[in-house]
Amino acid sequence: MSGGQYLIELSGVSKRFGGLDALSGIDLQVKSGEICSIIGPNGAGKTTLFNMISCLLPPSAGSLRFQGEDITGMPPHAMPRRGMARTFQNLAVFKHETVMSNILTGMHAQLNTGIFGAALFWGATRRAEIAAREAAEEIVEFLEIETIRDLPVGTLSYGLQKRVELGRALAMRPRLLLLDEMVSGMNQEETEDIARFILDIREERGITVMMIEHDMGIVMDISDHVAVLNFGRKIADGTPAEVSAHPAVVAAYLGLPEGAVGGQP
Repeated sequence: MSGGQYLIELSGVSKRFGGLDALSGIDLQVKSGEICSIIGPNGAGKTTLFNMISCLLPPSAGSLRFQGEDITGMPPHAMPRRGMARTFQNLAVFKHETVMSNILTGMHAQLNTGIFGAALFWGATRRAEIAAREAAEEIVEFLEIETIRDLPVGTLSYGLQKRVELGRALAMRPRLLLLDEMVSGMNQEETEDIARFILDIREERGITVMMIEHDMGIVMDISDHVAVLNFGRKIADGTPAEVSAHPAVVAAYLGLPEGAVGGQP
């Protein structure tokens, strides 16, 4: 990693759609082992930022580095093998497949078996399949979904489906996990469970987490680092305490001019 410190670095990253500047000149560095939250009002550019980090969108300007490697303009299918996994704001599970089958799909990017080995199911292919199933079982236990492992995902509650999607992302064995509004639509108990899992993912698995989140409770409780976007620009970057007291952040969330905060004209 660059200087042995940052897992991901964005330098002057911008994205333009026709005449719209969705993001402008974003500089952001995330250290290995951090939980970093990206927050901001609707339309601030948060998901566009994630789409560029995961290489679903190329930047119009600027560069991105992951584990010291320049990933600017790389195809998205290259990211899982490099150690990046993602969940999406809208559920993207295979609803007619079982919980275990959904999690096993996340293993595919890490398997290196050939056509003949897969057809014959012997040797390295057999060993890789056994190892993948063992890893999937461990994820099922980690996420406390043993009792539903063989159920079709479409029969589960929304909160459990989101947990399955998280399990599939973990099955990719990422160094960096991108979570896009993971707790959106969840009740308080489900939100607390996800917060606990995110902390355990960092502490027990050593995975760096970046998350887009509107729930300020979970952001302030578990984040090490918060970056705030508004109208496509980064307006604050720091600890949760520093960001929550920043005048520009208060103004953005209240819909006021920055100078109006704190009684200023």
